[in-house]
Amino acid sequence: MSQTARIVTLLPSATEIVCALGFENQLVGRSHECDFPSSVAHIPALTEPKFNPEGTSAEIDRRVKKIVGDALSVYRVDAARLRELRPDVIVTQSQCEVCAVSEHDVEAAVAEWLGARPKIVSLAPYGLDDIFTDMQRVADALDASARGTELVERLRARLMKIADKARGASERPSVATIEWLDPLMAGGNWMPTLVEMAGGSNLFGVAGEHSPWMKFDELAAKDPDMILISPCGFNMDRAAQDLPTLTNRAGWHKLKAVRARLVFMADGNQYFNRPGPRIAESLEILAEIVHPELFHFGHEGSGWRRLWR
Repeated sequence: MSQTARIVTLLPSATEIVCALGFENQLVGRSHECDFPSSVAHIPALTEPKFNPEGTSAEIDRRVKKIVGDALSVYRVDAARLRELRPDVIVTQSQCEVCAVSEHDVEAAVAEWLGARPKIVSLAPYGLDDIFTDMQRVADALDASARGTELVERLRARLMKIADKARGASERPSVATIEWLDPLMAGGNWMPTLVEMAGGSNLFGVAGEHSPWMKFDELAAKDPDMILISPCGFNMDRAAQDLPTLTNRAGWHKLKAVRARLVFMADGNQYFNRPGPRIAESLEILAEIVHPELFHFGHEGSGWRRLWR
């Protein structure tokens, strides 16, 4: 199948996985959010959100919760176009109804197809190890198991090299990762593991579990040494628009991280929120932030920045 398979990827991390495995030239469809590598821009987009993605974090949160509360999917799949493209393999996900098109959406889109139906690979990355398992599953579905093994081994080696070096750090600063600004959400899933690997002490969220909501009082009570803000789906400039919802809170300027000017923003959309090959760059970014005396990968400015100097 690998040499002739027509592939559709319905979330950004899936597109990145397929491309990293060497199958970009066989992609025939993608999601509206798939933007890396930039060369996939010409591939037809088959999805769109059912909500208005403009507005404040709070407004977006209310719209999404309303749709999910009504037991509806957050995204729309162009079923007719999908059928026209005749994919052999469709890569989607079952981890988060809000993050991307779900397996249920895809099953509904192909339910009436007659004859050979496409193989559906549904990614479920809850923790760091799951990301690598998913990469191998995609490779296996494309009859390219060896490529999957090589990719996973190469990425794991990059991560372990950082983790090994970070273990030699003299201190382990406490770190709070924020994945949504209004209401506040901490980073869960693979984020706690990445923080620990980068030589930090993770304060919120549990490895392998969904990102938890939190209150500002909880953040203040734990008073982290460092704060990393990387809202899901936002680049740094977009996230900065909603920063006042956090920085205008009573008690913000009393936080240890704020007083020490150790508050950072990262591109969550391109890195931390994408469970794909660039999870290695995500750890590099964290390592640069948590232990600048040990690490310098050159991501400052493009992948992360300090809020105040």
